Amino acid sequence: MRQTLTPHQSFDALYEYCAPALARQAYLLTGRRDLARAAVERAFELAWQRWPEVAVDRDPPGWVRAAVHDRALSPWHRFRLHHRRPEPPPPGPADRALLHALLKLPPTQRRALLLYDGLGLGLPDVAAETEASTPATAGRLLRAHATLARLVPDQAAPDVLPRRLAELASSERLRAAKAPSVRSHGERRTRHCTHAAIALTVAVIGATTLTLRTAANHYEPPVGRGTPIHDIPPPPAQGPLSSPQTALRTKLMSAPHQGPARLTPQPR
Repeated sequence: MRQTLTPHQSFDALYEYCAPALARQAYLLTGRRDLARAAVERAFELAWQRWPEVAVDRDPPGWVRAAVHDRALSPWHRFRLHHRRPEPPPPGPADRALLHALLKLPPTQRRALLLYDGLGLGLPDVAAETEASTPATAGRLLRAHATLARLVPDQAAPDVLPRRLAELASSERLRAAKAPSVRSHGERRTRHCTHAAIALTVAVIGATTLTLRTAANHYEPPVGRGTPIHDIPPPPAQGPLSSPQTALRTKLMSAPHQGPARLTPQPR
């Protein structure tokens, strides 16, 4: 009776089978030992986070390999000071020359060369894994071979290059972390990301609620600035009283202070 593996067992089996070779491939892509190990561990952490998807993939090693290569060639590594420090080159002069020539290639050409000459994938498979068309992939390989033929002509022959890539990758003893450690680290990273997402969601909800409570609920048109008016004549000064006005004023001044006499009650 065939025994069914648990998710932990199947992941550990995939890791033990693929991690050493993927670390060597990442070293050929980056020329850095620490970055190669980190790329492998991070790729397997992603694989464990998406294990229901990876476990049923038609090619789980290919899934993880693509993740390792993407991580190794990420342009964000240039902003990390730890990855800017120089590492000791390979001891052999031929290995140093070949690694130097590989690192002279653009990342897309380097990856296509590794898949085609290093792993022996066919041109359509290389194009599919690098998400490029077949003519574009063929052009990358032709330019990469031309560059290597110019820099290391003794190692760039079609029957020599695959063997030299394997020897260069095997010359470095790259130790990867154990599978349980990668799984636990990936789970902690997932929990941290989940907590950060929850905190961000709560902050957004709080900011939205505060905005709704303090924002105006109706439109108030702005009060425009007054426009000065020019060329208005000043009010005219009062002139002399006419004769009727003078007589009326005299009559009012001679009347009682409490009003006209006809309004004052008279005793009987």
